[in-house]
Amino acid sequence: MSPLFLFEFFLPVMAFAIGACIGSFLNVVIYRVPNGLSVNEPRRSFCPNCKTQIPLWLNVPLVTWVMLRGKCRWCHSPIAFRYFLVELLTAICFLALFKHGIARYEWQGVLALWVFAALLIAATFIDFDHFIIPDSITIGGTVAGLVASFAVPALQGEAIWWRGGLQGVTGAAVGFGFLWLIVLMGKMMFGKIHHRWDEPVDFEISQPGGEEAPILIRLGEHGYEWGDVFFRNWDRLELGTKELLFDGEQVAFKEGGFRILGDCLEVDGRRIELDTVKRVSGKITSAVVPREAMGFGDVKFMAMIGAFLGWQAALFTIFAASVVGALVGLSQKLVFRETWSRPLPFGPYLTLGAFLWVFTGPAIWFWYLGIFQGALGKG
Repeated sequence: MSPLFLFEFFLPVMAFAIGACIGSFLNVVIYRVPNGLSVNEPRRSFCPNCKTQIPLWLNVPLVTWVMLRGKCRWCHSPIAFRYFLVELLTAICFLALFKHGIARYEWQGVLALWVFAALLIAATFIDFDHFIIPDSITIGGTVAGLVASFAVPALQGEAIWWRGGLQGVTGAAVGFGFLWLIVLMGKMMFGKIHHRWDEPVDFEISQPGGEEAPILIRLGEHGYEWGDVFFRNWDRLELGTKELLFDGEQVAFKEGGFRILGDCLEVDGRRIELDTVKRVSGKITSAVVPREAMGFGDVKFMAMIGAFLGWQAALFTIFAASVVGALVGLSQKLVFRETWSRPLPFGPYLTLGAFLWVFTGPAIWFWYLGIFQGALGKG
């Protein structure tokens, strides 16, 4: 096997094939992790509709979906195009990262970038579906990024292992801290939703799906999940409460004496632990709901990106994600007439910003800084 054939054909094909296989596994992660399922049990993939486990010969990445025309072989229910898309996207990313990184980072760097890309893709599609980025990806990915920074300092533009590791630690801190400040500023500027009703309406806080299901909050015609309302323990849901019941029993309280915090209920200043009440209900005339500009998962996600790529990449990623997110958000509101209150996941834009840095970011970043410094010099 000649070196030309090896590097121009065989290894790129292998990178694409490995990416497709990893993409198949990422589909398992994307489906199971946010639903609280193990990625190991059952060991084989299964149809989401009929739950039939798929044999190996019908689980060939990319090929099987096309061969079965996007339908289950047993129940013939449609299999979402997303499964094919994740496999194809991962395969293309692995091929592009091999081409881009083999000369610059060698094999160790390419493997680290493959791990990074897999984490970004999994986080993106989970965020699209559930508006969350699990800790297993963000925290686990941050640890993996720090290890990669020490093991492959070239990822950070360094030649010495400890310098690379220091850049990774700094990048994680900057990514986390800078986006955390943005979250706090967003909280101060856009941190409340006000509801008012002319006549009292029903409200309810319950967990109908059992202990593992999310706590649901219903305020008249408006519905929220607990995690979307209470970002911190000291966040509070203020209600103009006219009638209050705990587990169906009437509760006496003074006017304005009932409120809900992230870690407890309060009645006339008396703290009541959440796990002692299964259902809170009653009637209200107003509600002030805390909300976030973005979730804390995005903050931890930025720590992961900074750990892999360094502090300059973290700042670039936030800047690029903000610009792209603003443009997409405006087009959705103005062109497609979507409501301004509809939430938009920010994780996919952070992923795009991170990929932009990997392939072109340093050049764009220094070009932008040059323009900025030139403008300051002229001023």
